[in-house]
Amino acid sequence: MAGSSVGSDIFAIVTLLVVSTFVLLLLRHFLPLRTTPAYLLVPIFLALALPISIILLVPIDLASTSSTGDEATRGIWLPEAVLLIAWRIAYWLTFTLTWFILPLLGQYVDSGYRVPKDRMLYSIRSNARYQLIVLGCGTVGLVYVFLQNGFEGTSVKSLVMALAYCWGLIQAIYLMGHGLVAVPRRLFRNADTSSRLRRIQSHAPKAHERLEDAVIELDELEGQISQLRKRKTGISRDHQEWIEELVDISNITPYRPSQTSIPPASGSPIPAVITDRYLADLTRKLDRARHKRMRFHDAWDRLVQQAADIQSMIDAAPSQKLDFGRPRPTASKLEKITILSPYLRYLLYSRAIPLTRISCGSIFAVASVCIVWSEIVKFAFPQLSVISLTVVHHRDSEDGKIGFGGQLIAALWLIYMCFAALASFDDVKVWGNRALVRRNTYGESACWYAGQIAKLTVPLAYNFVTFLPRSIYRETTFHGFLGRLIILTPLGKGFDYFFPIFILIPVCATLFNLYGRAKSVLGYGIVEDDEDENPSGFGTGGWREGRDLIERELSGRSNLESSTPLDGRTISPPTGLHITNAQGGQQANANDQSRVLAPGPNPRGQSSTALQQQQRLTAATQAAEQEDDGVLSGFAHRVRNTMDTVERPAWIPNFAKRPRWMGGVDNNTEQSGRADAGYAAAGTTSPVDQFTLEAGPFQIRHANPQRWTVVSDDPRKRVNRKSTPPAAKIASQPIHILHDLLQFYL
Repeated sequence: MAGSSVGSDIFAIVTLLVVSTFVLLLLRHFLPLRTTPAYLLVPIFLALALPISIILLVPIDLASTSSTGDEATRGIWLPEAVLLIAWRIAYWLTFTLTWFILPLLGQYVDSGYRVPKDRMLYSIRSNARYQLIVLGCGTVGLVYVFLQNGFEGTSVKSLVMALAYCWGLIQAIYLMGHGLVAVPRRLFRNADTSSRLRRIQSHAPKAHERLEDAVIELDELEGQISQLRKRKTGISRDHQEWIEELVDISNITPYRPSQTSIPPASGSPIPAVITDRYLADLTRKLDRARHKRMRFHDAWDRLVQQAADIQSMIDAAPSQKLDFGRPRPTASKLEKITILSPYLRYLLYSRAIPLTRISCGSIFAVASVCIVWSEIVKFAFPQLSVISLTVVHHRDSEDGKIGFGGQLIAALWLIYMCFAALASFDDVKVWGNRALVRRNTYGESACWYAGQIAKLTVPLAYNFVTFLPRSIYRETTFHGFLGRLIILTPLGKGFDYFFPIFILIPVCATLFNLYGRAKSVLGYGIVEDDEDENPSGFGTGGWREGRDLIERELSGRSNLESSTPLDGRTISPPTGLHITNAQGGQQANANDQSRVLAPGPNPRGQSSTALQQQQRLTAATQAAEQEDDGVLSGFAHRVRNTMDTVERPAWIPNFAKRPRWMGGVDNNTEQSGRADAGYAAAGTTSPVDQFTLEAGPFQIRHANPQRWTVVSDDPRKRVNRKSTPPAAKIASQPIHILHDLLQFYL
């Protein structure tokens, strides 16, 4: 090829520098660069930089082998030898990182052991089963290749590349098919502010429940570590140092054992002899629980902030002046900068951004249709491929067919295909407990995501190349390096052409909500559905409950804005039962019941029990009663108040007697028909004035120490032995019995 490639070489070098800078900023956003070890940062950096380089290398390869003769429209090209070296480096580094290095590093970080040798042995054992399955499939494929092509040196290489390509293409087609529908739909839905707020509120109960589960799980592990620290026998010196490291990680002190002081679960007792395996398993669970709490705390914080911002946009409609107030402490420096006036900010968020979302959604929807159409017709009618028509601009030229404009369009097509596939990671629920968290991504999760990105890019890149006419893409260096080995056997050739047609399955499943129908039948969903499953908002998980949770969180932030915890735990308004006496300056009122129903962290460590369901149902019922309060409800309230004030006849002495676990008195002391007659006969004051009942920790007190004096930091663990046995039973009862006790006296 005549001409010099100096300009293209400079462009390629500058592009690599830009890609490297972008990847470093991306790593800084999701990982703490100062504390993340170098043996983890370097592979993740390469696993992200190489796929992005491949996206840029494909258009350069197309223009280098089929460029136009005009220097003005020739585009960026490189010599064939340079392209071959670039493809070899990019492919084999990506292959090694995807299948060997990143899986080993992920398990190495997640092992929980202290010694590097033990970590590496654990990582090898954890990946051995997966590698054996891959080796078994490779052996069967190798026999097939040998039968087709004989015993040649390129047969093993062809098998390895073909199997990696086929497995990556299966995942890429499924994820891309889902993303081609989900991405435009999400943009269209987010353009409607009111509907977006309703969806956020409907997702709030599940997000809050996940946060509660994560906090409770971490507290249980911290309680187990606190109990393990008190062990004096059966622990060696090395194990004692290991336990002290766990205590330092958990920030457990003698004055602060844990948030809820939950003892170890009965299902995981502390063994008599402490071993390395037990401590490694405990360390692994602790690391996962800490990052899980960070993950759901970050998700809950972003959800609440989005709801607050959208509500501010809706409230600003009459005045057309939008002010988001003070930025949150965790906001970035860019978010803290305020340049626009309130009126311009209102126009931006209420007019410009929704119109931009609708425009981008329309463009992406058309692009999705073009990609699906090109996948269907590329084998039978390649001349009808829309992607081919937009990339190849000089079909009748003898010197070349793809110029700079075709390179730019090809890069945009390939970027959108990769973006649609990667955007599905947040929707498809098959990845376990892995997620990307701002500045706190777990090391194992970072390795896994980097490996998936590297695994999907090469199959998507070659699948894009096959959209073009065969006379063009078969002349590329990419096809000579990879495609020639994939179609070496009839099975590989047929898979490459016919399997992409199955993209219609995830496209139709997402478009017609087949996932939601399968979830209603099977009870388990594969994809997170954005539809509001409970439009009325009543019951468990409705948008009304989400609205109350968000409002409670925002009010708690405004009240506790000046106090920030040192250990980074979630601050929420005080929840549970709380009544103080009149001398304490706080009276019991009807609002205490709303605090009882606040779904804060469950002090008993149960997240999906009947207690939470009862709280949610009661909260939804109260909301319904407030909205639908009419004549009948008012009449019912009057009848109930009348019945509550009726005294018990003297001729029924044992009717509605308080049970012993509620502190029932003997028959000789109970003389009146009222609920507090026993206290009146004993010469004490009203139980509401002298009664204290709290949750977190629970306390039950009364002026008469013979009956109601109980001080308990943990209702299941420690009880003040100065109390009588009936009072001790009260302190050990579940929270719903304490709630019934409160309702009885009120």
